Amino acid sequence: MFDYLAHPLLTGLRSQLLCGAGVGEPNPAATTASSDGSQTECLQAMLAKVAEVDGRGLDDSHRLEALEWLERLKSAAAAAQARVTVQFKASQIDKQRAEGVPVKQLGRGLSAQVALARRDSPFRAARLVGLAEALVREMPETLTALTRGDTSEWRATLVVRETACLRSEHRSAVDAELGSRLPDFGDRRTEAEARRCAYRLDPHAATRRAAAAAADRRVSLRPAPDVMSKLSALLPVKQGVAAYAALRLAADSARAAGDPRTRGQVMADELVRRVTGQSEADDVPIEIQLVMTDVALFDGDAEPAVIPGFGPVPAPTARSWVHGKGADPAASQAESSEARRWLRRLYCRPDTGELVAMESHRRCFPERLRRLLVARDELCRMPWCEAPIRHADHVVPFGDGAPTRVANGQGLCESCNHSKQAPGWISVRHADGSITVTTPSGKTYSSRPRPLPGGRRGWDRRGGRAPT
Repeated sequence: MFDYLAHPLLTGLRSQLLCGAGVGEPNPAATTASSDGSQTECLQAMLAKVAEVDGRGLDDSHRLEALEWLERLKSAAAAAQARVTVQFKASQIDKQRAEGVPVKQLGRGLSAQVALARRDSPFRAARLVGLAEALVREMPETLTALTRGDTSEWRATLVVRETACLRSEHRSAVDAELGSRLPDFGDRRTEAEARRCAYRLDPHAATRRAAAAAADRRVSLRPAPDVMSKLSALLPVKQGVAAYAALRLAADSARAAGDPRTRGQVMADELVRRVTGQSEADDVPIEIQLVMTDVALFDGDAEPAVIPGFGPVPAPTARSWVHGKGADPAASQAESSEARRWLRRLYCRPDTGELVAMESHRRCFPERLRRLLVARDELCRMPWCEAPIRHADHVVPFGDGAPTRVANGQGLCESCNHSKQAPGWISVRHADGSITVTTPSGKTYSSRPRPLPGGRRGWDRRGGRAPT
């Protein structure tokens, strides 16, 4: 077993972490006692102490020991975050209840505040809140193993995930059985053992869970390196196997007929062809909103183009798309695609780089203004969210007399827009295009606009402080 006090280099780090986090169940008295910020100060001191660790002056044995300590500290910090999150949620719900918030809306905006504090997306924050509740309320042994650094946050997540279909008493039984054994498990063993216990305690729950999982079927798109993307589908197993088999059969037939493409290439092209209904994969008439400067398009400038929701694209690749050439602009034999192309002019201010557009007197953003917001913001403007834009939102609410125009608009995902409507959220837009968000807890965060192609350079897209 690892000796916590084996090396003086990191001995102080453990004591500093535990003095700020505590161990075990949430303690209301500790919360009151720490109102002076002592826990926060302890954590700040711990962070400074960790920054001093670089491994110099140690032999290799002690360097490995330091790596193990640091890994344990990561786990202990995750356990502390779980306890703090549960305390925060209880406090926020009590506050909302006292303010008369309807029962169905209690907890609204809570995950968004956790997301901002953790510099993460609201989607992931909601999962982290659920993980924290499960660990603190129902799985004390797993939480203890995490606090001691005997397991990782991901393995604790696996235990919680695989027991999500169980009743509370069965979940606690799995926790009691596995908690002390987690230090000996890797990822696969943790997942398998938690699932085995769940199946044994309630075999019917797994069947119900599988039936309900079909409701979560979906398709998603993610950027990939080298101007590629990952189109993923979460499907019931029969449908997924059938779709893959159909694509593979088409690829095998094409290869047998002498098609020079690889099996994977044929399957990918066949997928695009069948979904879009086009005779060729490249003949896609769907608008992808490619944004690039005029000099990049016509004069060969190197300024990258942007696809809203995807990210930057090299200027030569973007030009080849507009001109109907293949992905390789240097290919002299590339055939022109039959897909139609449109050019829409967008104008921006030379001093700020912001897009210029008209104003509307309606409450909802007209389609052209909405498209302009999507082209300008690309992703959700809430700091660190970066989900696809779903709503065109007024920074200052229309009901407060604010106008419907681009200067008062922002693109938000559905979750962030709904969170922003909860009591206590305040948004202010500044002259430089940045937006300051104040949460019901009084914390303030900033979101700066991303640099448009050809616009001002050096702005921080993700929010927080601008680079110096």
